[in-house]
Amino acid sequence: MRDDQVWKRDEIESPCVKLCVVHPATRLCTGCLRSIDEITRWSKMTSEERRDVIKALPTRQGLHQQRRGGRAARLRNQD
Repeated sequence: MRDDQVWKRDEIESPCVKLCVVHPATRLCTGCLRSIDEITRWSKMTSEERRDVIKALPTRQGLHQQRRGGRAARLRNQD
């Protein structure tokens, strides 16, 4: 086994969980909770900017738990 220093990185990894769907109301990814701007800029962000994003993610967690009502709500709104 080789100890190859080229592949070792000292950076904050992306919080992406590969469930990329942007929520229509919050405009946040439902998988990682980052905004489109944060996702787009991630590779260009400094370590400090990435840390700030990571720190903010737990505060966004409850934003997607509210249900919109599904079929029952659509039927109520048609009247």
